[in-house]
Amino acid sequence: MTGDASLGRVELQRCAWATSTPDYVAYHDEEWGVPVHGDDALFERVCLEAFQSGLSWITILRKRPAFRAAFAGFSIDAVADFGDDDVARLMADAGIVRNRAKIEAALRNARAAQQLPDGLSALLWSFAPSGPRPAPATLADVPATTPESTALATGLKRAGFAFVGPTTAYALMQATGMVDDHVADCFRAGAVPLG
Repeated sequence: MTGDASLGRVELQRCAWATSTPDYVAYHDEEWGVPVHGDDALFERVCLEAFQSGLSWITILRKRPAFRAAFAGFSIDAVADFGDDDVARLMADAGIVRNRAKIEAALRNARAAQQLPDGLSALLWSFAPSGPRPAPATLADVPATTPESTALATGLKRAGFAFVGPTTAYALMQATGMVDDHVADCFRAGAVPLG
């Protein structure tokens, strides 16, 4: 913890990426690394991570309410029913990232998720690493991919998903609490049980 005695306040130590905007602080403190379960909730995360590819996460975070409205709250069944008119509607929606390939991937991924015999949550969590691991000392110690994220990406692609490479899969694992990559001196490191 760091303090500013002249102002009488104490600031919590956070991962360095999370301190640049109030949006990041809230996301880091309340969501990132917290375990997420449920098919629709995880479908949202898969979609948003795919839309983030090549962009800053803050862009996606700030557009998340518009994404939720545009994609029917990320209901797998609703998005799976989207057709050409919906693609045209989404391409005209300035509130979201208007990338045809990513929009079409979201529809494809909803249809693929419908076909999973045990559901999306069961599939994703089956690739979570087992057991705790040491917290990374610094951001430089946080990997971009892991064997588990590579296996997850492969498993998703086999199931018919698109825009789910190993880096995107690892970002998904971090965001949804499958791994805890809060750095060692962050107040959130180890604070939330995995799973």
